[in-house]
Amino acid sequence: MGLARAIDLEVVAAELAPLRRPTPATLLGSGKVEEIKTKIEAEPVELVVVDASLTPVQQRNLEKAWKTKVIDRTGLILEIFGARARTREGVLQVELAALTYQRSRLVRSWTHLERQRGGFGFLGGPGESQLELDRRKITERITRIKAELENVKRTRGLHRRARERVPYRVVALVGYTNAGKSTLFNRLTGAGVEAVDKLFATLDPTMRLVRLPSGLAIILSDTVGFISDLPTQLVAAFRATLEEVQSADLILHVRDVSNPDHPAQARDVERVLDELGIDAEDRAERLIEVWNKIDRLAPDELAALEAEAARRPEVRLVSAATGAGIPGLLQAIERRLLARHELVEVELPVEAGAELAWLHAHGEVLERRDGPDRVRLLIAIAPEDRARLTERLGAGRVRPAATAP
Repeated sequence: MGLARAIDLEVVAAELAPLRRPTPATLLGSGKVEEIKTKIEAEPVELVVVDASLTPVQQRNLEKAWKTKVIDRTGLILEIFGARARTREGVLQVELAALTYQRSRLVRSWTHLERQRGGFGFLGGPGESQLELDRRKITERITRIKAELENVKRTRGLHRRARERVPYRVVALVGYTNAGKSTLFNRLTGAGVEAVDKLFATLDPTMRLVRLPSGLAIILSDTVGFISDLPTQLVAAFRATLEEVQSADLILHVRDVSNPDHPAQARDVERVLDELGIDAEDRAERLIEVWNKIDRLAPDELAALEAEAARRPEVRLVSAATGAGIPGLLQAIERRLLARHELVEVELPVEAGAELAWLHAHGEVLERRDGPDRVRLLIAIAPEDRARLTERLGAGRVRPAATAP
């Protein structure tokens, strides 16, 4: 029901339909089909959503039996994505996923040329403008979209290479949809990203610069929320967002611990990360679990979670809404990013441009103080690069910093 409400549908009824085995023609048994038909006739219904994957034949037969529009879980998710996407790439990726989904269906009411309402017209019914598409037209449109996306991909690659020349670490937020990622993003960055109690409120990659307590600058990336049984084509559709996760230096897995289903949601997120090639060993090295919404917990629930988190150094308890736990989270991010680094102070002549460039390329410049003829820098640097730096500048110009990271 959360998916339906995410696109402002009024849910007038919902029920479970146990299946011993799927019926090829209608998925549901004939008795259940008739039972639902009676309910639909008693209270006019414009749309029935089946929380499962329907074949084209099953969808068509159910529409005939119930005399109303029927869509499955994938169609509903695509509709939500179509309404939420904002960037050019987001719109193209969702349209590509929608076309791929319906190429075998030739859905009557796909209205991608009529965008006033948003979405992709899967929810449309009689009376709306309709675009009759055959397989050839869909295939041609898919080919054009893929060509446009290749151009977008090249542009994105240029942007990524530009960021690499200014070597900021990337920290990516991931988590089940509606876990509070955008609220946390806003708390950490001061940005005004939409943060509402809706599924899939964020679809396009959103990135901001954040400065940690030591002065280390990072790029924080908000991403699309994951969900159970996310269709494969939708994982591919959000390559832009998910690429940031794959290449991120650190991943923050945001969990809504006020939701009773949060352990199952966490497993769903981990499955998607596995699909992206981020396995358990990789996650152990570059993932922090952020247990969010602790402000919604009863005192005994919070005490139990605090006891559990105390045994797990990769876990941080926070409330993105109130700010509780945020300073500790920032320190944890910093410690993880600088785990192997040493903190040193370096003094250089103001004209030492080559040495300054080398420091920016091989270390993290946390602080800079300019004098009349000297520059003093606080640098976080890996041990192997510290040795190279000492050899390059001389031991007298490189000394341990007074504070640790």
